[in-house]
Amino acid sequence: MQIQQVAESLPSAYLDWINEHLKSRKGEDYRRLAEGHDYGERLFATKVWLPIVGHFEHLHPEYAVTDFRDQQRYVDFAYIREPYRICIEIDGFGPHAKRASRRSFADGLMRQNQLLLDNWLVFRFSVDDLEEQQRRCQQMLMHILGKWYGSAGNATLLEQLTPRENQLLNIIVEKGTVMTPKQVANETGMHQAYVRRLLKSMVEKGYLQPVGGALATRIRSYKPTFVYERNKG
Repeated sequence: MQIQQVAESLPSAYLDWINEHLKSRKGEDYRRLAEGHDYGERLFATKVWLPIVGHFEHLHPEYAVTDFRDQQRYVDFAYIREPYRICIEIDGFGPHAKRASRRSFADGLMRQNQLLLDNWLVFRFSVDDLEEQQRRCQQMLMHILGKWYGSAGNATLLEQLTPRENQLLNIIVEKGTVMTPKQVANETGMHQAYVRRLLKSMVEKGYLQPVGGALATRIRSYKPTFVYERNKG
């Protein structure tokens, strides 16, 4: 189904982003985006990417890459932001997937191998998860961006979260808003002082950023680094 047929139900930020890419493309690049960017890709862009990142800067739909045989192939999404290139593929389990031949299946695996050899980071989401486990997909995206890019646009590999810190990050991402240490403590049953130490550690590792209160020097709450960050990196 083409994008124009479902435009009324899609966010304006998404439509503006797609139209901008359509205007800059010709030939097969245009056809691929107009016809190949379908239900699963729209679901990821509008229900997972946009709520977490807040914009589509650096994200390219139906991005053309050249393989080792000089053939042009397309990945569903390419997030190109120095020093990394991230490929995001959406995998369905519908009639098209069931009709896939052994040769096309093997070709898809070889394509992924080639991307990895070319220093791409490759991640895959299933349409089923995008429909039924959107929070889980959002959390995974948050971890991906947090691990490789960090806070304030610094493209550095982040220190890993501890299990407790990971638990707190999942809660904050799932709530989709800023949270105070007291709110996090109530959600987890942890002591508030312990929660504050964890949150401070997560800020230092680049996964969270503080939100000031009435006094600029006083931290009242926290939010994920990548929520509504723009024009950085």
